[in-house]
Amino acid sequence: MSEVLRPVSRQRLYEQVVEQLRQYVTEQGLGAGNRLPPERELAARLGVSRVSIKQAIVVLEVQGLVDVRHGGGTYLRGNGLQVEPVETLVDRKRRLPDVLEAREALETKLAELAARRRTADDLAEIDAALSEMRQQIDAGKLGLDGDRRFHAAVTAAARSSLLAQFMRSIAEQIAESRQESLRQSGRPLRSLAQHQRIADAIREGDPRAAATAMRRHVRTVSRVRLLGWEP
Repeated sequence: MSEVLRPVSRQRLYEQVVEQLRQYVTEQGLGAGNRLPPERELAARLGVSRVSIKQAIVVLEVQGLVDVRHGGGTYLRGNGLQVEPVETLVDRKRRLPDVLEAREALETKLAELAARRRTADDLAEIDAALSEMRQQIDAGKLGLDGDRRFHAAVTAAARSSLLAQFMRSIAEQIAESRQESLRQSGRPLRSLAQHQRIADAIREGDPRAAATAMRRHVRTVSRVRLLGWEP
């Protein structure tokens, strides 16, 4: 049987609304801070129910593309709407809990070991990572590079070759969870503060405090809009 003939997929109505909004934002040249038309107006102009509009807005919010201010409207967080396919979001939602469980188990132990084994060079690299993250956030970015560098520095300071190998084996999934977390509204600054507490505990040579601070951080990472979304 030919591969060409296969079931035809039907695009969900709210996905069509998302695409219309993407085109509208592009055509109007809207950018960060600009407000989208009210839900009632969008429903009337597109000829769909407000339920479909709400579903579309939730998809954009889950992807960190808009801020929804209750009673105040929906505002763009960046320039344009670089929308991911819904199937991509569903796949990430499915695998994210396992990744976060692994991160908590591995990184809590790594922080504990880092507090016991860190050297002056390790502390200098941790500080440099924090500085890079702070600079990126001050520049309006998410701080992804500094965040990645920080966790790599903690892993190196732990001096556990096997745990480091485990971390490398899931590096791609960790990067995905990092981006998912940092694109939550207000999350970059909160994450920076949590990283600073981890660094302080490692510097003080307090394994229990370092492990606790890392555990709290990873549990914050797990609080993302995606996991509460029902497609």
